[in-house]
Parts: sequence; C-alpha cells; structure tokens
Amino acid sequence: MSAADLETEAHELRARLRARDAEMERLSQELAETNRGVVALYAELDDRALTLGQLSEAKTRFLSDMSHELRAPLASVINLTRLLLARSDGPLTAEQEYQVTLIQRSAESLAEMVNDLLDIAKIEARKIELRLERVPVSEIFAGLRGLFRPLATNERVEFLVEDPPESLVLVTDAQRVAQVLRNFISNALKFTDAGEVRVSARALDDERVSLDVTDTGIGIAPEDQRRIFEDYAQVDGPIQKRVRGTGLGLPLTRKLAPLLGGEVTLESRVGEGSRFSLVLPRVHPSEQAA
Repeated sequence: MSAADLETEAHELRARLRARDAEMERLSQELAETNRGVVALYAELDDRALTLGQLSEAKTRFLSDMSHELRAPLASVINLTRLLLARSDGPLTAEQEYQVTLIQRSAESLAEMVNDLLDIAKIEARKIELRLERVPVSEIFAGLRGLFRPLATNERVEFLVEDPPESLVLVTDAQRVAQVLRNFISNALKFTDAGEVRVSARALDDERVSLDVTDTGIGIAPEDQRRIFEDYAQVDGPIQKRVRGTGLGLPLTRKLAPLLGGEVTLESRVGEGSRFSLVLPRVHPSEQAA
C-alpha cells in the first residue's frame, strides 16, 4: 500500500472517529436530558402521591367524623319511632302507624349506611382491630338464624340456616365474619321473590372453609358481577328499583375479607340465583405465624 493510500485511509479513520465522537456527544446530551426528565417526573409523582395521600386522609377523617356525628341523632330517631309504635304515648291510627314505620325504616337504612361508611373509613385508615377467638361456625350461624328469621317476612321465600359440622371451628373475628354474612343474607332476601335463601358451610380442604349464602333470586349478569363490589354501585332492574340499598354492603364485604385472611367469591346466573361465599382459613394468618 502506497503512502498516499495510507494517508487517505488515516484521514477516513479520523473522520469516522470524529463522527463517532459527535454521535456519542449527542447521545450523551440526550441521556442527560432524559435523566433530567426522569428526575422531574419522579419529583412530580412524589408531589402527586403526597397530595393524594393527604386527600385520602382528609376523606377518611371526614367519613369518620361524619359517621360519628350522625349516629347519635339517628339512634334517637329510631328509638323514638320504636316508642311510638309500642303505643307508649297512646294509640296510633293506621295511617300514623304506617307513616312512623316509614320513618323508622328510613332511619334504620341511613344508620346502616353510616355504620358501613364508618367501617370503610376505618379500613382505609388501617384502624380496624380484629378480636381473634376460637369460635365454632355453628355459633356464628345460630346468631344469624336468630337475627334474620323475624326479618324474613316474605312467605314465598324460605330462610334456611344449615347446621354446620361440629368440626368446623375457626380462629377468627366472629363479629366481622357475621358482619360479612349479614350483608350477604340481607342482599339475598332483598332480591329473592320466591324460593329460598340458604346459609351453609363446607370445608374446602384441611386449611380453608367456605361460608355460603345461596339464593334462588334474580341472579346477576356476568358484566355486573364485578361492579356490584364497587362503592355505591347499583344494578338496574325491576326489583332493584323497589328495594334499592346503600350500595356499600357488598363493597364492605370485599374490604373486610382480606383482613380476615380470606376472600369473597360469587357464582351467579341470571334468573337462577346467586351464591356469595366467604372463604376463610381455619386459623387467621396472624395466629398461624405465632
């Protein structure tokens, strides 16, 4: 290779090196700009997370304060209506009894919503304290049987609570378990015109138990089965328009279940009925760890 050829090749090599250095400089500048953008984005996300946290805390505090403030006057209204219906201050006409009954039902419905709001606020603030104890499922079912039998007034709907096996014993918060099941039963009774509402229990395996509330009601369409667990969600329909609830009961059950170490499941077909289940460990996870 001649000296001229070597000089030409060296010149081309230097040109390629300069081009590479320029490209590296450009990439370095782009990387620096990207890094600055990422840092700015993280700062903005931190600010938004702080703002959202403050808003969530404010919402939780508002719900808690509002719930506490409403409970006392609502309790007073409910107690006064009970006194009136008991004729403590004298007889009532049929129309007066009807009107007082409407007031009582409205107040009880509002009280139920207030209690649900308070529980949701406690869950979101992580202030729910569980009282774990060893409790037979039969004991929980006995309480539900006594509570709902007087309320199951539709003669076309039979309310049944099966006797669970004596071996089904849980280490859990019995009050919260009953709260979830009460919501299931109340929902089933509202949306079942004929047939039955049945409460039962079954062992899924050596570690898990399923507490089921099965009804022969209107059922829930697949596209609505996720939505009914959202806060304030309502599914349109003829029965729903007649017995509209607060829209908080089922969302509350979905929030309570993980605290109990379990989950809520739903099986339903339109026109055939539904089965809501609370699947629980036999022993609460915190006790297992101990």
